[in-house]
Amino acid sequence: MLDEEPPYDPEYDDVPPDLGADVPPAPEPSAPRARAVTGPAPTPLDVLRTVFGYDSFRGDQAEIIDTVVRGGDALVLMPTGGGKSLCYQVPALVRPGTGVVVSPLIALMQDQVDALSALGVRAGFLNSTQDGVERRRVEGAFLAGELDLLYLAPERLRVPSTLDLLERGEISVFAIDEAHCVSQWGHDFRPEYLQLSLLHERWPQVPRIALTATATAATRAEIAQRLDLADARHFVASFDRPNIQYRIVPKDNPRAQLLELLRTEHAGDSGIVYCLSRASVETTAQHLSDHGIPALPYHAGLDRSVRAANQSRFLREDGLVMVATIAFGMGIDKPDVRFVAHLDLPKSVEGYYQETGRAGRDGLPATAWLAYGLQDVVQQRRMIDTSDGDAAHRRRLGAHLDAMLALCETVDCRRQQVLAYFGQDGGEPCGNCDTCLQPPESWDGLVPAQKLLSTVVRLERERGQRYGAGHLVDILLGKTTPRITQLGHASLSVFGIGTELSEAQWRGVVRQLLAQGLLAVDGDGYGTLRLSPTSAEVLSGARPVRLRREAAAAPRAPRSGRRTASAGAPELDAATTDVFERLRAWRAATAKEQGVPAYVVFHDATLREIATRRPSSLEALGSVAGVGVTKLERYGPGLLEALAA
Repeated sequence: MLDEEPPYDPEYDDVPPDLGADVPPAPEPSAPRARAVTGPAPTPLDVLRTVFGYDSFRGDQAEIIDTVVRGGDALVLMPTGGGKSLCYQVPALVRPGTGVVVSPLIALMQDQVDALSALGVRAGFLNSTQDGVERRRVEGAFLAGELDLLYLAPERLRVPSTLDLLERGEISVFAIDEAHCVSQWGHDFRPEYLQLSLLHERWPQVPRIALTATATAATRAEIAQRLDLADARHFVASFDRPNIQYRIVPKDNPRAQLLELLRTEHAGDSGIVYCLSRASVETTAQHLSDHGIPALPYHAGLDRSVRAANQSRFLREDGLVMVATIAFGMGIDKPDVRFVAHLDLPKSVEGYYQETGRAGRDGLPATAWLAYGLQDVVQQRRMIDTSDGDAAHRRRLGAHLDAMLALCETVDCRRQQVLAYFGQDGGEPCGNCDTCLQPPESWDGLVPAQKLLSTVVRLERERGQRYGAGHLVDILLGKTTPRITQLGHASLSVFGIGTELSEAQWRGVVRQLLAQGLLAVDGDGYGTLRLSPTSAEVLSGARPVRLRREAAAAPRAPRSGRRTASAGAPELDAATTDVFERLRAWRAATAKEQGVPAYVVFHDATLREIATRRPSSLEALGSVAGVGVTKLERYGPGLLEALAA
């Protein structure tokens, strides 16, 4: 079964048990926790240094934060790992009141709150996982001004009692996370996001910031229109993730190919494997487990408790592989995902970019790997032809697929093509994707294309029949299979005229003609092939056909040879690696004791810097990036003890 439903249903839908109920009386507020930054009106840089432990903002962060702190609206596009959350967390800590974060990810709210609490930020959430006592405690803290940030699912804003609660408190900023969910034709479409324009109507004085990692110019315009952000400033950061190596390989026993990738390049690493169907998720997870790689399944058909347990293990344990449909991944804040692999073709470049962006959030080297073959193209074309919706909708789906196929078949730098899709100049070839590391050749495929299309014509005109790629290739190769003999196809004039190419090469020709729209998939549900409107131009010789020659083997760069995001992440020597692993063990034990993911304690990048600098005092430790005041007080003594062991 394919996961065609949005990835939040039923994982993330927030159906409040108290729909329409009055807000219960707020309990007597407990003594407020000390704010992470005390004193009057801290500056954004004060908050960044004291709470988050960093000395300077990156890219557009400072300008975005200044816009919101001054009361302006902002629409922010920033790649995964680019620091989007700081763009609303810092204003919420600077402006008076509580920052309200609208997020579809109720399954992750507890982890988000835990991560903020570890920084000394007073955070809470309201969703359907809580009982009445816990909800009233959070509501009371909000009304008493004891929360810096409050997380809500968009469905919560349909509840009159929630709107009444917000009216009674002081709100510093509204943050609309994963704002691409408002896009009508996005694969993450969330109808509840269409109602979020009410935030501006009811609280016109409160600034709003909408954030997403993935959107074309058209999607940005749609987000601004649907969320009533016409006057918002737009900030579009670079989509480049230079630490990710993009690789697309011809599909040939994809599970064996995946196993080879994990064993040779990512042994012991955490990663995500995406499959199109639920059945494929479960069989792939079992296949990896059977071959000694710890893997867990995740899809919408699993019981909610199983999904929650698997997600929790993935976030909290090192070296686990999550095999999932697109129902998994958005909002996952695990920084040390070292690879994202696709065993099936994504439906769009947006989806592909968003999913691969979950790798390497810490800026260290990571791999985005996709196995792609003829059947992917046939299946996706057939799904579009038989999809619900009008012709315009199918054309949009087709345009998304065409862009994805163009990325798969390009002979140019893949990173340049991804950036160009989002309207950005990729500059020089990146030197860190498969087409840069092992440039493919192109060749004149006009004659093979004419032979293939002529075979389609002969079968349809002479026999009134259509067939799939396998049968067409058998005819071209002159194979006397039982089926060809039974159907009498050995008498066709095209029988055996294609022996200059191998079966694999012919399947590549079929795939690339489908990708270029020079051949089409019939809508009969069987994947049979037919001529497209442009096939006649090829048959007449009026249209040239350039094809990508398949590489004999997929390029593989050694881990030490991959380009990193910055000079701040060099390879560690043996002694420093030993210290780093000791610190990771300390972190794992600390995180387990506190019941939080390891990255909530410290990110790998922070531990790498500590292992390299080896501070011997709290003062020296406090100068390491990512070590704020609260983390220094909470974890500093234990970390220094582990470092000196």
